[in-house]
Amino acid sequence: MRANYLFTSESVSEGHPDKVSDQISDAIVDLFLSKDPEARVACETLTTTQLVVLAGEIRCKGVYEKEKWPENDGWAPGAKEEIEQVVRQTVKDIGYAQDGFHWETLRFYNQLHGQSAHIAQGVDASGNKDEGAGDQGIMFGYATDETPDLMPATLYYSHKILERMAADRRSGAAPFLEPDAKSQVTLRYEGSIPVAATAIVVSTQHAKGYDEGAKEAALHAYVKKVVADILPAHLLTETEYHINPTGSFEIGGPDGDAGLTGRKIIVDTYGGAAPHGGGAFSGKDPTKVDRSAAYITRYLAKNIVAAGLATRCTIQLAYAIGVSKPLSLYVDTHGTGTVGDDKLEEAIKSIDALGGLTPRGIRTHLQLNKPIYRKTAAYGHFGRKAEGDFFPWEKTDLVDALKAAL
Repeated sequence: MRANYLFTSESVSEGHPDKVSDQISDAIVDLFLSKDPEARVACETLTTTQLVVLAGEIRCKGVYEKEKWPENDGWAPGAKEEIEQVVRQTVKDIGYAQDGFHWETLRFYNQLHGQSAHIAQGVDASGNKDEGAGDQGIMFGYATDETPDLMPATLYYSHKILERMAADRRSGAAPFLEPDAKSQVTLRYEGSIPVAATAIVVSTQHAKGYDEGAKEAALHAYVKKVVADILPAHLLTETEYHINPTGSFEIGGPDGDAGLTGRKIIVDTYGGAAPHGGGAFSGKDPTKVDRSAAYITRYLAKNIVAAGLATRCTIQLAYAIGVSKPLSLYVDTHGTGTVGDDKLEEAIKSIDALGGLTPRGIRTHLQLNKPIYRKTAAYGHFGRKAEGDFFPWEKTDLVDALKAAL
């Protein structure tokens, strides 16, 4: 394993068109789970100039029941209107009230419909059959001791820069900022430890006039101050800055580029520092192992590192659609483990509280059948604070059980 290298990760803000789509999709997931904790949701969102389109499959008691409301194509009275209200409120919360994308005047199309009966029969529990995985697939979790949140430093700083800029935009501290933005951080590692930020890239949508003269200089100075507030000073001794390198960035968000759910999966996870199974998270209820198994693998990897059993850990799970038992569990501590990786695999399998890592076991242990997902859809699903019902996969409450199982 190389110890000396350059590595880069990127992040995008809540106003990036793909993230607008992710947040809308997860706001719909939360809406349905708030009505029915066992709801099935697969909601994809398209955003473009003055347009939002929802497509996908759902099942939700009290909201969509084909037999109960056949005269309304399965929709409960008022359900479609509530969905539209949630969509518009999400866009408003992000901050879009622009001519090219305005929460109040955009066109909205709802193409959600009932879940396939053939998929449902594979996933639903019945008789002696346990609840099966909502799809086949491989899922990865990762943790590293590079940062307090046990995340890769390049992604950690990329997220933090944009979170701070969004907070300043909302508070009025930086009124010249608009919602769309991207960041990128390159770190130089020596002995696998980050020692310098060699490059920082920030592209941010801005108010008119902030692409020239004194206003442009003020924008650049503001971004550099944010970076200085976020990154430790010792990392900023040789940094090359690229701030709005294309020049003007007035046209942004879904008016500048179309957005789709699930196109920022590396931003959502580990910034390229770990493998990704390929499945996106947003818009999916927790029976979809693309989402829930990615959360449990992060939980396991984080607890292994938090327990001092490794300084870096990657975990893979694999599933077949309709089958409850995982097909494989793989642990790799990249040569940093204090015990063998095979021992860690056996320890995980022996912890009863994890429910054999079945879809039901994962959902039960992490308590995932709650409206907790819109918050995950910007600034990463991992490395966040576990507070109340939110981000339970970030808890380190498995440390003692792991140690006891070894």
